[in-house]
Amino acid sequence: MYGIVNKAIEELVIENFGLQKWDEIKVNCNLDIDFFISNEPYDDRVTYDLAMAVSEVMNISLQDVFKTFGEWWILRTCKDNYGHLLESGGDNFKEFMINLPHFHNRVMMIYPKLTPPEFQVSEIQSNSLYLHYLSKREGLQDFVHGLITGLGKFYGTPVDLKLIQSRNDGDHHEVFNVSWKN
Repeated sequence: MYGIVNKAIEELVIENFGLQKWDEIKVNCNLDIDFFISNEPYDDRVTYDLAMAVSEVMNISLQDVFKTFGEWWILRTCKDNYGHLLESGGDNFKEFMINLPHFHNRVMMIYPKLTPPEFQVSEIQSNSLYLHYLSKREGLQDFVHGLITGLGKFYGTPVDLKLIQSRNDGDHHEVFNVSWKN
């Protein structure tokens, strides 16, 4: 993953828990990187190790770490650094979700070595849809949950997500039932 992802985890921890906790997390996962370069790719293992260390040091579940980080990614990292990309996705939550399958095409112009997930939408109704999440990376469905929750907050739209299909259960990919209130 790109350095901006790991840098965002660092910012989330420092802003909410302080530099001392970040230092403790770095020690916990044997991180010997002094600072992350946003547009440099890092091994995915660095990100997973950081998330596991945050879970252990902060005594919260890994699922909650990823959900919290997903919201942070949208509401802080993306909004502060790539607000124009978020805004170009649609005028409201539903439009953004329908356009989500094309979102990473724009992101890849900034990060050409990106290995993005694939999103598909189906069963589109007035206040719900199915979001299909396909990725070579495993274990990030809670991050996606946080991303979608964060998008709902970005658009001022209360969102409810239910994971209805998962690779953990032997399925090909994850499917979320996403519903919202206008």
